[in-house]
Amino acid sequence: MANTLQESKEKIKKQRVKSLKWYKNWKWMGLISLVLLFAAISYYQGTHFNANTKINGINVGGLTAEQALQKLQKSVLKNVVFIGEQKILDGKDTKMNITDKDLPAVKKILQKQRTFFPSTKAKNYSLMSSETDYYRSQTLKKELEEKLVGINKTLKAPQDAQAHWQQGKIVVTKSSNGKQYDIARLLKDYDKQKYTSEIHLNPVYIQPVKEDSEIVKNQKKKLKELLGRTLEYKVQDKVYTFKANKFIKSATVSKDMKIIIKESNIKNKIEEINDVQSTLDKNFTFKTHSGKVISVKGQGYGWALDVEKETALIHEAFEKGKKSLSATNIVGHGWKGEGYGYETLTNNGIGDTYAEVSISEQRIWLYKNGKMVLTTNVVTGRHDTGEDTSKGVWYILYKRSPYVLKGSRAGSSAYEIEVNYWAPFTNSGQGFHDASWRTNWSSNAYLTAGSGGCVNVQPNIMKQVYDNLSVYQPVIVY
Repeated sequence: MANTLQESKEKIKKQRVKSLKWYKNWKWMGLISLVLLFAAISYYQGTHFNANTKINGINVGGLTAEQALQKLQKSVLKNVVFIGEQKILDGKDTKMNITDKDLPAVKKILQKQRTFFPSTKAKNYSLMSSETDYYRSQTLKKELEEKLVGINKTLKAPQDAQAHWQQGKIVVTKSSNGKQYDIARLLKDYDKQKYTSEIHLNPVYIQPVKEDSEIVKNQKKKLKELLGRTLEYKVQDKVYTFKANKFIKSATVSKDMKIIIKESNIKNKIEEINDVQSTLDKNFTFKTHSGKVISVKGQGYGWALDVEKETALIHEAFEKGKKSLSATNIVGHGWKGEGYGYETLTNNGIGDTYAEVSISEQRIWLYKNGKMVLTTNVVTGRHDTGEDTSKGVWYILYKRSPYVLKGSRAGSSAYEIEVNYWAPFTNSGQGFHDASWRTNWSSNAYLTAGSGGCVNVQPNIMKQVYDNLSVYQPVIVY
């Protein structure tokens, strides 16, 4: 009995030892299996994208970096642009500009999506090519801009609040919303969009300037400054005072704080000054060599203000805050519309250096600085054929020595003849020149044997005449 009990105990002990060994072996086997499982998962996840992972909208779940790159390279972009839910532009289909050089970037995304356990969370990563996609960055963007500009033309523009000077007081117009797109902001949004087949932009509209904005406050400040300005305007030796609050009827201020004069009485004042001071097409009071005072109409000689340009000049001066200004836009009957005599203030606008031509006396007198330096008899244009030298106040256009005269005369064919000295004073071709061919120098030769309109001077005197004439000096013919 005792032996049997002892045997049972030994048997149970052996079974326990055997079970313990089996349990230890199983534990190690499970642990090893678990480690291998985790290793397999970790390896897979380290080399494959999670199930719901996208790059540029393309599903790359379960793919390796190399496989994902190939799929991206084969993918087609529709290049459709939406603003909100509205399709704005349908561009041409293109391949993604992804190249083999972008593999490191794909691998970087692969590492970024890695988690301890595989994730089923949907993610969309953006990958831009290492090489510029000129269609997306330039062509399509330009097409979008042009499309938006065209759309905006059909939409209501916002109305900015704006400060005005109107009828003696500063007023602010009310603002109102519009429907036009803010193109600059939309294009910035475009630049930030992912490299996907569809480009979705949030609608952004141009906002008006509001009545209580800093812009309007500054506009009102600018207008107040304008209305306190005074401008001294000089025409020849006379100065006229323009006060902004007296002459300006309407003005605004732009967003960039530039004053814009809309309406004023300045033009009327310039016209008034012009009527009083200008000499263009007016009669000059002239004292002849004999002391007789006569009236001679200005022809080539004379000046006037360009009223439109001078008005704009004064507007600009007020807008920029200038305090003084001299007239600069002078016009007349010069070859290019220039005027002469503006700088001349003496002798009723003729000055003290001039040439005097008397048709009735057939004589000329040359004056320099108020003193006569030369006088001689001449032959002027032929009277009986209507080729008289033109009366009026002219000016010396230019001087040439020698020169070939070309023209025609009444009752004769065209001529071409060389002279030693030539000084024209009318645009039609009349001037002073020597006439070696002339034999009749009598005081009445001009009546039936005069020139074709020029002032003929004897050859032995002409050099002195030529030397005492200066370009732009007045020539008074009466």
